[in-house]
Amino acid sequence: MTELTVNGIVHRFDGDPQTPLLWYLRDELALLGTRFGCGAALCGCCTVHLDGAAARSCSVTVGDIDGRSVTTIEGLGGNGLHPLQTAWIKLDVPQCGYCQSGQIMQAAALLATNAAPSDSDIDDAMSGNICRCGTYPRIRAAIKAAASGSHAELAPRHAAELAGTAKLVP
Repeated sequence: MTELTVNGIVHRFDGDPQTPLLWYLRDELALLGTRFGCGAALCGCCTVHLDGAAARSCSVTVGDIDGRSVTTIEGLGGNGLHPLQTAWIKLDVPQCGYCQSGQIMQAAALLATNAAPSDSDIDDAMSGNICRCGTYPRIRAAIKAAASGSHAELAPRHAAELAGTAKLVP
């Protein structure tokens, strides 16, 4: 039996120890924020934190992480949003959104070890995470905003356009 902590909760798994962590998270724990992308740890879509470090959950088996701690996008902010999640929302980073949980988890691992990353640091850390929509400039801006603490003051990109368009429905 494998015991692991996921988002602060201890879980016991008595299934096949070769089960990829990705499928355990999605199929057994119903944590659907971690996405399947390539299945070969090449795209970063399935990134989670394993004992605080970014890891590709498609290439880690449940049996290999007995006694360890996993954080998914659902647990990243604790009881609220992580500063990166706030910056992502405020800067309207996603286009299709499919890769974004992996992007945020990779960025959070970067900020945990480098509180003030340069553009080069960000590019290096994020190079294994693919965004088919090409939102890389917005991803970098959100990481910089979260690192600087300015994410709280940012207005959504379309806020001016949306102001005055909301109508109350009787």
